Formats: sequence, structure tokens, C-alpha cells
Amino acid sequence: MTRRLAEVARKVGVSEATVSRVLNGRSGVSDTTRQAVLTALDVLGYERPTQLRGVRARLVGLVLPELQNPIFPALAEMVGGALVQLGFTPVLCTRSAGGLSEAEYVTMLLDQQVSGVVFCGGLSAEEHRQLLERGVPVVLLNAAVDHAGFPQVSTDDAAAVRQAFAHLHALGHRDIGLLVGPADHAPSAHKTAAFAEVCRRAGLDPAGRVGHALFSFEGGQAAAAELIDAGATALVCGSDVLALGAIRAARRAGLEVPREFSAVGFDDSAFMNYTDPPLTTLRQPIDAMARAAVQLLLGQIEGGAPTPRHLLHEPELVVRGSTAPYVPRRRVPTTAAGAGPGIGAAPLPRARGLA
Repeated sequence: MTRRLAEVARKVGVSEATVSRVLNGRSGVSDTTRQAVLTALDVLGYERPTQLRGVRARLVGLVLPELQNPIFPALAEMVGGALVQLGFTPVLCTRSAGGLSEAEYVTMLLDQQVSGVVFCGGLSAEEHRQLLERGVPVVLLNAAVDHAGFPQVSTDDAAAVRQAFAHLHALGHRDIGLLVGPADHAPSAHKTAAFAEVCRRAGLDPAGRVGHALFSFEGGQAAAAELIDAGATALVCGSDVLALGAIRAARRAGLEVPREFSAVGFDDSAFMNYTDPPLTTLRQPIDAMARAAVQLLLGQIEGGAPTPRHLLHEPELVVRGSTAPYVPRRRVPTTAAGAGPGIGAAPLPRARGLA
């Protein structure tokens, strides 16, 4: 007990006597100091006294699916900074080999009486039910799965695909493909639906133009190789990492980038201006999205009813060196069966335009 008092007192910068008064529910302590002591208990992993367990901590869980994709650390930095400015302590939870699962993180956060949770990954049906029943404020930020009942903040995936497709089409590309994440990944599904629509508007058959991959460099390279082998001269990619994998696949096929193959990424994550070539990509407005997510969460924390709305933010096309006007290839890769040019192993009709 003495060790706990001393550690909490050092964390907050108050005397052990002040910490003792808070833990025993005595008067003579300001609300600010009382809340700081309770938050320090949570951060240090100490259990609150029974009479104080119903008081929510000023902790906010930030649950990310991974940290290897540069966009997630960027989101964590923006959301975390906005929370700190409002007096909350962000608790970063991310999956790692041998670590906790998202379900286990949810249980831990609920046990810590967190003020709210921002999810950048996905929720299982059980986690969704549990959070709704406990009434914990939740906001989904670029979530992998659509869940009713929680406010959502996302980049407009359909707008991103329209911008990328129009850019490549204006450069003369007609064999344009789409490379996205798994089919059950909500943003990838949104991009796929939008891509089918813009293809049809351009007089192109969307069949055979879409590749799915894990969000990794290697996954992007493998899936892009199949699309390139089928004749794709340009790809719209669901992340910058996938786009970099696609560029590697094109070079392995003997194509010059961007002279014979163009790629558009998605995120505009760190260092995309310094790749070879610098990556044309759709920039997510992560600063505005983070602030919107925190404001939606704050409204719930302060007693407002969670409005199940979906705020879509417009991406910005950043044109760099990975896209160029279409030129016929010196040679056209063929499929293993010896199929000719064109995605889907058959020449595609010329486009009628993007009216």
C-alpha cells in the first residue's frame, strides 16, 4: 500500500497524504487533483478502491489493427494529440505476434472504466454487442467493418477511386485494374463497388479487373503480378504499400515505371515523396478525420446521445512520378495459358469516356 501511494504521488506530483485522501474519498482535494490521481491509478495498473470503480477514468482506448502500415501510426499520433489537448490519456492497443487480441483489449479497456474507445480496426459481433450494452462511447475511424449504432469517420473510398480512375483514363490508360485488400474489408468493398461503376460509365467491363491481397508489400506484389500478366497498364491501389508492391511486380515483369506501367496509391503515408519513382497517391486528410473522431467521442462522453452517422472526408489526388501517359508496351506479358493482351485474357472494348 505504501509503495502504491508513493508511486501514484510521484506520477501526479502531489503528496502521499493527498493520494490517501482521494483513495479514501475524503474532502479537501480539488476535482482536478482527484481526477489526476484516479487516472494515475489506471495508467499504473492499480485497481481502484471499490467505492470509486463506478467513476470513469479519463482514459481513451485507441485500438489499431497494426503499426507496420505507416498510416496507422500517423492516425494514432493525430488522435492521441487531440485527446491529450482535451485532458484525456490515450491508451494505444495494437495486435502483435503473441500479444493480446482485439477482444482481449476490449475487455481490458472496459475493466479500466475508460471514458471511450476509438477503433481503427474491426469489431466482432460479440465485441459490438458488449460495447453497446455497456454504453461506452465509441467512434469508428476508417474501420475495417461497418457496425450499426456507432458514429463513423472515414475517407470517401468512392471519391478516391473516381479521382484515381479519371487521372489514369486522362493519361490514355484503358486496361486499368484495381488492387485492394480482402473482400470482407469494408473500405476495400467500397472501393470495389465504386470501381465497377466507373468502369461501366467508361464503357469497360469491370470483370477480371480486381485483385485482392493482404495489406503488405509482398501481398501487393503477388496480386499485381497476376493483373499485369493479364494486361493491366495501370492499377488503382487500396494503400501505398500495395502500390509499392505493384511497382515491384511491374519491374519484375520487365516493364518501365511509369513509362509502361502506372500505379496510384492510397494514404499518402510518410516518405511516399521519396520512393522510386515518387508515388502518385490519394491523400487521406488524417488531421481533419482525427479531430472529427475525437469531437464525436467527446460529445458522447459529455452525455450526448451517439448519433449513428457516417462522416466522409474527401481525399486529395497527389500527382507524382508513378503515373505517366499510356504508351504501348514493347512486349505484353501473357498468362500461363498463353492468353493474349487485355485484363481477363481478352482485349477490352475502347472506352466511350467518363460522361
